[in-house]
Amino acid sequence: MVQISTLLSLVAASASIVAAAPAAAPAPTAAPDLAKRATCTFSGSNGAAQASKSKASCATIVLSNVAVPSGTTLDLTKLTTGTHVIFEGTTTFGYEEWSGPLVSVSGTSITVTGASGSVIDGNGARWWDTKGSNGGKTKPKFFYAHSLKKSTISGLTFKDSPVQMMSINGADTLTVDKVTMNNKAGDSQGHNTDAFDVGSSSHVTISNANIVNQDDCLAINSGTDITFTGGSCTGGHGLSIGSVGGRDDNTVDTVKILSSKIINSQNGVRIKTVSGATGAVKGVTYKDITLSGITKYGIVIQQDYENGSPTGKPTTGVPITGLTVSGVTGSVTSSATPVYILCGKGSCSGWTWSGNKVTGGKKSTKCLNIPSGGAAC
Repeated sequence: MVQISTLLSLVAASASIVAAAPAAAPAPTAAPDLAKRATCTFSGSNGAAQASKSKASCATIVLSNVAVPSGTTLDLTKLTTGTHVIFEGTTTFGYEEWSGPLVSVSGTSITVTGASGSVIDGNGARWWDTKGSNGGKTKPKFFYAHSLKKSTISGLTFKDSPVQMMSINGADTLTVDKVTMNNKAGDSQGHNTDAFDVGSSSHVTISNANIVNQDDCLAINSGTDITFTGGSCTGGHGLSIGSVGGRDDNTVDTVKILSSKIINSQNGVRIKTVSGATGAVKGVTYKDITLSGITKYGIVIQQDYENGSPTGKPTTGVPITGLTVSGVTGSVTSSATPVYILCGKGSCSGWTWSGNKVTGGKKSTKCLNIPSGGAAC
């Protein structure tokens, strides 16, 4: 009897333990298989609207000869992570006076490529009136690469931008490679046709760009860890830092502009800070830059900039520190100035200047407050 009683007690205890055990957790719901998203092809006059409507469900977006209606952005913003966008054929845009952009892309881990022979044609001649963004017709900016994270843009060919071509803003870890801009047709009427305007971005690399335009090939207004390398810039205003000042973000920090050539341009190497503004330019390196046919300044660093009309009186609110200019060589035209440096008192310091040789033109007699480190006019 004792053994049977003990056994019954053990069975009851086991049942109690089993009853107290929590119910098994339900099996997790499987995540959507992103690889199963579609490859979507859009074309013609309805292509832009269809792409915008369907973009979330497409792993690959093929834009084949899309004709974007007037006053409309080809809206590729907020793409699903990992989306690949491919431009095929010729992308065109209807005419309207408006500010644009004609194309806008944003997202994380986005890849944008151009198929062989593809062209994104802004047909800028419809807007060009010599005034650019300073008056006349309202002109659309071309391509916004805004808020792109861990992304790549490569192999795109742009033609005849109405005004600025590619605006890079709010980007983090972005590579732009082998982009071509052919704005040769705008030489007499095009204005403010910057190739790359960079602001409030970090870890951006622009490599192997081939640019023909009528304004800055590169203009870095603010940002950290920006690299431009292997570029060819023809007919514009050179490779520029700035203008810096007068915006919400006025710091340029750690920039490398390397192994590039500037041909038949107004300026070569250029740093411009806004008169009376505050901010900082620090840790900028220009290295191995080749100049030819420069018509205004080979190397120009000025702290008196006012939208194309410098005052001639530098201000000190945007110091230029830790600048390295090395291996800038080539020539300017007979009426140009090889080197022009106009700094405020004490606002340029910590410069390294070596291996630079710019020939031709006339030496400036108006340089001011040149820091130690080898720089000279």
